[in-house]
Amino acid sequence: MNVAYLILAHRQPEQLARLVGELQSPSTEVFVHIDAHSDLGPFRRAVGSRAHFVANRIPIHWGDYSLIRAALVLMDAALAAPSRYEYLVLISGADYPLRSVDEIENFFRENNGIEFIDSVAMPSAAAAKPLSRLTRYKGRPGPVGWWVAKGRRLLGGLGLMPMTRDYRKCFGELVPHAGNQWWALTRDACVYIQKFTADHPKFMRFYENTHVPDEMVFQTILANSPFRSNMRRSITYSDWSGGGANPSEIGERHITMFRANPYLRIDGIYGSGELLFCRKVTDAAVADQLAVMIRQRNARM
Repeated sequence: MNVAYLILAHRQPEQLARLVGELQSPSTEVFVHIDAHSDLGPFRRAVGSRAHFVANRIPIHWGDYSLIRAALVLMDAALAAPSRYEYLVLISGADYPLRSVDEIENFFRENNGIEFIDSVAMPSAAAAKPLSRLTRYKGRPGPVGWWVAKGRRLLGGLGLMPMTRDYRKCFGELVPHAGNQWWALTRDACVYIQKFTADHPKFMRFYENTHVPDEMVFQTILANSPFRSNMRRSITYSDWSGGGANPSEIGERHITMFRANPYLRIDGIYGSGELLFCRKVTDAAVADQLAVMIRQRNARM
């Protein structure tokens, strides 16, 4: 089972190196996109030749369409590589596996054909995915985007243009879906996404002015495709119990839970399923504990 790991990273080169090291296998390759706002040098020095750093680096902004562009750059790189990967897995540089790379490959082998991506139809109050993410115009980062957004609000307040956008003009029969950013998709699904994005530029441009499009674009494409029946929840654990826009960092209490649940499962708005990765891991000591946990489990198997 050949697997390509696609990593979005922007800080902590040493943490990225730990993650890449944990993912090494004769059946895997790692592709990394470093935010164009960050200095590439420290990442290259930390990771070395264990990963492919994509040359087309996008300046990333949180909640912005730039995250979609970066994910597509990674997808294109993996699909163009000489090896044929059965699965492409999108994770962040702050993620860490909960199982060994061999166990993860075996999981994909046993579930071959399943698309692991969180997705619900919009609107969904339970998943906090309102239609306003589509209908409210969001300016792009920078002064031009700010002035365009301000101008639209002004004209809307004067009744000279609609206050909201009608996404159906671009979507047609497509039903909008949303979920979480991280996924593990089959090669066929990624080829489908690659072609869809190229064939539907108007659809993609619409998302350039939406809030957090990285949680909607791939979900909407696949939920309106032949792959819909094979979609299941994602394989990444995030702790949102603290509230706010970002998940809690992984700490001691999470390590205790992971040790007590070697085959961690979750059941929620996106369905039930096993979890193979966790985020956010930003502490080297925590990463070391996870690495030890994985090796201890393997020694008992």
